[in-house]
Amino acid sequence: MRLTNTFSGYQRHWLMPDITAGLVVAALITPQAMAYALLAGMPPQAGLYAALLPVLVYALLGSSPVLAVGPVAVISLMTFEALHTLATPGSADYLHMASALALLTGLWLLLFYLINLGRWTTFISHSVISAFTSATAILIVISQLKYITAIPLPGSGSLWQTLTHLSRDYPEAQPAALLMAAAALTLLYGWQWLMPKATRRLPAWLSSLLNKAGPLAAVVMGIVAVQASGFTIATIGELPTGLPALVWPALTPEQWQALVPAAAVIALIGYLSSLSVAKALTPVSTSDTAPQPAADAPRLRTNQELLALGLANLGAAVSQAFPVAGGFGRSVVNRAAGARTQLASVVTVVLVALVCLYASRLFVDLPYAVLAVIIVSAVLPLISFSDARRAWRFQKGDGLVWLTTFIAVLAAGAVDGILLGMVLSLALYLRRSSEPHIAEIGRVGDSDHFRNVKRHQVTTCPQVLMIRIDENLYFANSQYLEDVICERLQSSQDIRHVVLVGSAINHIDFSGFETLQHLLNKLRARNIQLHLAEVKGPVMDQLGKTSLLDELSPGQIFFTASEALRTLGHC
Repeated sequence: MRLTNTFSGYQRHWLMPDITAGLVVAALITPQAMAYALLAGMPPQAGLYAALLPVLVYALLGSSPVLAVGPVAVISLMTFEALHTLATPGSADYLHMASALALLTGLWLLLFYLINLGRWTTFISHSVISAFTSATAILIVISQLKYITAIPLPGSGSLWQTLTHLSRDYPEAQPAALLMAAAALTLLYGWQWLMPKATRRLPAWLSSLLNKAGPLAAVVMGIVAVQASGFTIATIGELPTGLPALVWPALTPEQWQALVPAAAVIALIGYLSSLSVAKALTPVSTSDTAPQPAADAPRLRTNQELLALGLANLGAAVSQAFPVAGGFGRSVVNRAAGARTQLASVVTVVLVALVCLYASRLFVDLPYAVLAVIIVSAVLPLISFSDARRAWRFQKGDGLVWLTTFIAVLAAGAVDGILLGMVLSLALYLRRSSEPHIAEIGRVGDSDHFRNVKRHQVTTCPQVLMIRIDENLYFANSQYLEDVICERLQSSQDIRHVVLVGSAINHIDFSGFETLQHLLNKLRARNIQLHLAEVKGPVMDQLGKTSLLDELSPGQIFFTASEALRTLGHC
């Protein structure tokens, strides 16, 4: 465990940019945190608690200088989906289970850290993540319609049930809630469009603060509108004053067991989404060549991120909060506001703590409709179908994974949907690797280069069959290699030598070894000799532990395919 990037080598001229960025993010996270708590089925103060100790822990341990950790929309929805069937949202049992879910999420992340899972950053395909994000964003938008319309929609119903109730009960929508939501939405999008133009001549720090203060302005507008107009509209009421008490979540063994699978998925999604944000915001140089990390940019340590996020979630567990992760929107704002280190997050924590201590009563008249609009405006940019189109055009299998994951998340929920996407993605990978590209190769002209006989004009020898497998040789594809070679032998009676070119083989498992041994005996029975060429060192080390190399004689092991063809075919 180590403290990284926050105080090590800190320079004095970074202080003001960090303070400014911390102030900007605090203005953004205060309304967002309460809104995301609402999304998770938690009281608004739980969102503020999630922006305190967890953020501070990550600030001390995280390796990204600008990643803003705290409550995020997707993880909040996954929290709700994991808990709403086990307890009533907002109840004491529900709050305890949310803290327990954060604890288990943190423990899963720490387990990933101990087994060095940080190196496996492509565990879930991009198609699965993209489809999951788009579908989850749609679910989030629909889940907020009950606050925007004030129609009592079922909080735990399926997507179809929610839409059915909405289409049937829309006459019951409250005009005051609709009007408040429309005003907040107009203010947010108008703010994004007008404020950058109005603040062009202001100092950079002030301009950045004002440009990102749209959610805070919507909160102020909602409170003032309720107080001035006397609207009968649902508001969050008075929040508890003070900082959260540190409490260890206590559940029954059955309740802990019920939360384990959901916590594992939340941990994986939270880590991958946080890591992708941190990588996207890593400073790059502006050279004429391909972008590279800037020379003075701290190095992002993937496994350190697991440790930091794991302990941040443990911090959420003991401070009456719910699972947290790195947020894309806040992280972008953090960097744009000039943050140089995680000291900006420490400043944010101090300011949110002051809100909890002294300003919680200010939000008594804050309408739920405004918080719902803040959530909707934050997640709408996540809905994108361009990835699906690109994946389908590039490879139908990836497009199918995207579509299946998207539909499954909408129909079955975030956890089950992403698990199905992962399984399908793995199944298609095994399907592709079980029938890898296997090419018969020949010499290109008089050179030492060898290419596929079906794609290039090459020279071959009738007595020598040269086969290249473009995949590792393991249990799923070893039989396929044998079948391809036997099929090729049936088309020619002149072949006396088979050369297996292993330039693309990095690993052979025991099934692959047994296939080579069986192939050797099968060819020998037909008076055909097996040879190897361009076998990599690690593979030779594996084969050296077996008797295959001895049994191969009089077959040979050639350094290059060219050497094999000259020796065996005399050409």
